[in-house]
Amino acid sequence: MNEKETLILQIIQENPFITQNEMAERTGLSRSAIAGYISTLTKQGKLLGRAYVIPNNTGFVCIGGANIDKKLQVNKKLIYGTSNPAFSTKASGGVARNVAENLGRLGSKVSLITVVGDDHEGQWLLDHTKRFVDVTPSQVWPEESTGTYTALLNESGEMEVALADMGIYDKVTVSFIEKRWGFLSSAGMIFLDTNFSTEVMEYVIKRCAQEDLSLTITPVSSPKAKNLPNQLRGVTWLIANQEEAEVISNHQIVTDGDYFKAAEEIVKKGVESAVITRGDKGLIYYTKAGEAGAVIPPSSINVKDVTGAGDSLVSGILYASAKGFSTEDACKLGVACSILTLQTNETVNTSLNHSTLLETFHRYFK
Repeated sequence: MNEKETLILQIIQENPFITQNEMAERTGLSRSAIAGYISTLTKQGKLLGRAYVIPNNTGFVCIGGANIDKKLQVNKKLIYGTSNPAFSTKASGGVARNVAENLGRLGSKVSLITVVGDDHEGQWLLDHTKRFVDVTPSQVWPEESTGTYTALLNESGEMEVALADMGIYDKVTVSFIEKRWGFLSSAGMIFLDTNFSTEVMEYVIKRCAQEDLSLTITPVSSPKAKNLPNQLRGVTWLIANQEEAEVISNHQIVTDGDYFKAAEEIVKKGVESAVITRGDKGLIYYTKAGEAGAVIPPSSINVKDVTGAGDSLVSGILYASAKGFSTEDACKLGVACSILTLQTNETVNTSLNHSTLLETFHRYFK
């Protein structure tokens, strides 16, 4: 901001209801000049538009999917080509939404930018989510269907296949994000999943780099990891599983060393810290500063369901990073958060809070 923009913003902070004519009198500028500076401040996200609403620091802002998660788990070994006895559950989901709820349950201030359909599922999602997350910047779209994710689990709770109906996200444009930039510009950390188009993701990445905003990206699948732009300068954390990391790094992962080579390639694209998850083998991390290591979870975990474990791992890493943890300890806290989710059939563990997370962290890693 230049000197005049800083002065105008200061005047508005003192009195958000001041008129443009009154600002003109105080500054000695013309009313049209004041209008021009206000327009610039709004585009920069320093003002949220009408009534000169100034965005408060929102802590975290999560951008991406909010879906209905449906799970079908077979009672016995899955047999393809025939009917299998199973039981089903329905829960709120979506990577960005799950990360937001996890952070909210941990006591963080968090907002969610997503789109849902004007249907029962969309209203149910927002009603559930707003208990822990500010959903003000999200939007309900008439004549659209809320996204759904359906996972088929084997008798052990491991995913065999998943189907995603996410057509609503294809209609999210750069303009949709631009109008909500006031929420993003005041965030301590922005989280972005890959449900939206390459154009939208590229816009968020470039603008975060230009405005020095912390940004974390997590792909939602290996096919959608292909939507990421090649240039990732401005990304603080990129957290992906093996298949997604292979797509982003263009490096096949076969050996343990390949994980670090893939992470190094991701960092070369401009990412500050890359994390690649390895299922029950934990994760590896590699940073621009040359830090590298692995976090291995305990083998004694009683796994009930893996759905949502990756999202909770991301949430734990972001929570720890915001608290000033080192890269290694942030990754350990992320694994601790995923352990809590693995031990429940819920996509987001309803018993998650600051105390249960730290207790799990100290039990297994300290």
